[in-house]
Amino acid sequence: MPTSAPALFVTHRGGCHCRRVRFEVDAPAAIEALDCNCSICRMAGFLHLIVPASRFRLLSGNGDLAEYGFNTGTARHVFCRHCGIKSFYVPRSHPDGFDVNVRCLDPGTMASLTIKPFDDADREAATAAIAHLARASEGGA
Repeated sequence: MPTSAPALFVTHRGGCHCRRVRFEVDAPAAIEALDCNCSICRMAGFLHLIVPASRFRLLSGNGDLAEYGFNTGTARHVFCRHCGIKSFYVPRSHPDGFDVNVRCLDPGTMASLTIKPFDDADREAATAAIAHLARASEGGA
């Protein structure tokens, strides 16, 4: 009888400060997050974990989300209209995926965290370097 391979992903749970918005995301226990230096990410302290849409599940709070758009309008910046926390959004770089704020994950499932820079000043090259993250067939971050 063959032994089963270890799971590639664990289910991380998280959400906003007031806990109205809750989600699950399947990702490695050892997370590689991106630290973007664009104006909104820098000001908000968002640490990016980009996943395919198939690995993200909004559990509650859809009606509690408000949306903020700027620049190209491609990204869907959503935040809790009660506490103001942006725990996830649909990123401009991966409009078919989700980007979870690692700082909004509940404790207990993350084995380690590595933070890598994402240079918005060279967005084209930085986006090309992370193109694989929202592909369902690859592990991604």
